[in-house]
Amino acid sequence: MKISFQTKEESNKKQLDDFLKLSKSDRIYSFIRLSESISKFPVKNKVDKNKDNFIIYIKPKL
Repeated sequence: MKISFQTKEESNKKQLDDFLKLSKSDRIYSFIRLSESISKFPVKNKVDKNKDNFIIYIKPKL
């Protein structure tokens, strides 16, 4: 493992350069992997907008 000390700007530039070095298809796969990993992050409970609502069902006449 290599540890390097750099500023945020330097780090961002290196990430961008490394990303742009990838082929177009590799960029897409990289984006998809990133999206999948972000979806696994824990999040706060979502507010259910319909929680306090009620639904009336009317049975059809047969």
